[in-house]
This record gives sequence, structure tokens and C-alpha cells, in this order.
Amino acid sequence: MGRIISITNQKGGVGKTATTISLAACLAEYNMNVLIVDVDPQGNSTTSLGIDKDEQETSSYELFTGKAAARDCVVETKFAGIDLIPSTLDLAGAEVEVVDFDDRNYILDRALSTLKADYDFILIDCPPSLNTLTCNALTASDSVIIPLQCEFLALEGLKQLLDTIDIIKERTNQRLQVDGVLFTMYDNRTNLSAQVVENVYKNLNQKIYQTVIPRAVRMAEAPSYGMPITFYDKRSTVAQSYRDFAVEVMKQNGKRLVRRKKLLRKK
Repeated sequence: MGRIISITNQKGGVGKTATTISLAACLAEYNMNVLIVDVDPQGNSTTSLGIDKDEQETSSYELFTGKAAARDCVVETKFAGIDLIPSTLDLAGAEVEVVDFDDRNYILDRALSTLKADYDFILIDCPPSLNTLTCNALTASDSVIIPLQCEFLALEGLKQLLDTIDIIKERTNQRLQVDGVLFTMYDNRTNLSAQVVENVYKNLNQKIYQTVIPRAVRMAEAPSYGMPITFYDKRSTVAQSYRDFAVEVMKQNGKRLVRRKKLLRKK
């Protein structure tokens, strides 16, 4: 059975989507089968994998509103080992449409339970807010990874997110746990990045991953080419950092490190 992990932070611009896409790509390199579930109406994970949102007949919107089964929403990407449930702007209206559903916080949990056996990991890219979509993701998940940008303002709201996770654990998902905090966009040229890391280590009673993801211009360029950083600039420092992070995640979950021979699907 696959492990369902939400990649979440209520603050935008912390590397949430980049982490989701890069982690999936690196896990796939190690022969894992990964499903990315894009529940952010902006659809950045969808675009970052080279999927045209306008061409999708089914998406996470249809999944949430009951217009399509989860399996019917899955699309293959061109990257071996990575499938996707895409997102479109329609998803922004789903929160209003499901407000009267008695089980509105369990929609994603019920849907993904039908796919769990097909994948080693299911990664949910959450929106940068604590709304019904995020609550659904947390209710469906076994655990959470929190990307944290190495800037002062990124620390604000972290306690609220952790409090929300505790509420979800108490009310809708007792198995939910925090796998760890991942430092992103680390700039070794500034004292601030080091201070943020030091502050979190001193004050946060959560697991912190050893890998630190550096700030890199190439990371921002990769989505416009519809590919993860491990394909766009596979020998870059940031690509290697995400590979190191993937190894941490695999060891954390008792997975064997076996390289996949072919990283692109056959046409």
C-alpha cells in the first residue's frame, strides 16, 4: 500500500510545488511509482509536468464534486513512474459546491483509498491556505512534509499550520503525523538563512530533514519547460539536493534504493 503525503504550507512561495515535483521525480529515479494529486486551483504542479490544463476532461475538480471517479482522473506524464491527477481553475469553485456535503472533509480520503495499492507514494500538492481542499488533503494523508523557506516571514503561520494538523489528527485522521520540515531556498551568502535554520532547530519540536535545498535560478526556470529540475538541469546542486532528500524520505519509509533504468516513458 502506498504512503499518502501532503506537501503543505499555508504560506505561498516556499517551494511547495517545486518540492512535490522534484521529490516525485527523484523517487521515480529510485524505481518508485508515484502519483501526484494537484489540489491547488493554480495548477502549478500540473503545468510543471508539461500537462496542458485546458485539454483535461477530468481533473481534481471532477473528483471533488463527484463527477468522476479518482481512477478516471489519473493521467500519465511523460516521466516514467509519475502519474498525475491534474488541477484546473475550476477547482476554485469546488469548495462552495461541496459545502453542504455531510462528508466534505473525507472526499479525497475516500477517493485515494481506491488508488493506494497502485503506488509507492501519493504526493498531494496543497493550496497555500488552510481551506476545505487542504483539510481534505490532510484527512486523506498518512503524513505531512512542510517546506519552509529560509526567510523570516516564512516562520509566521507555521505554528498555526501545526495547530491545524493537530486538530485534523484529533477530529478526522488519527494516523496523521508530521514526517518533517524541509528547509528550501537556502542562500549561503546571507546570515538570515542560517539564522532561520538555527531558530527552527531551537524552537520547533518536529523532525527536520538533514538535506537543505539551496536557492537556484534554474529551479525557477524548469516549470516553464514542463519538467522537473532533475531533467532540466540534472547535474545541478539543487537537483542533487532533492535526490538526497528523496533518499531520506525512502529510508524513513523503509524503501530499497534501486535505480530505474529508463526515466522517460516509451512513446
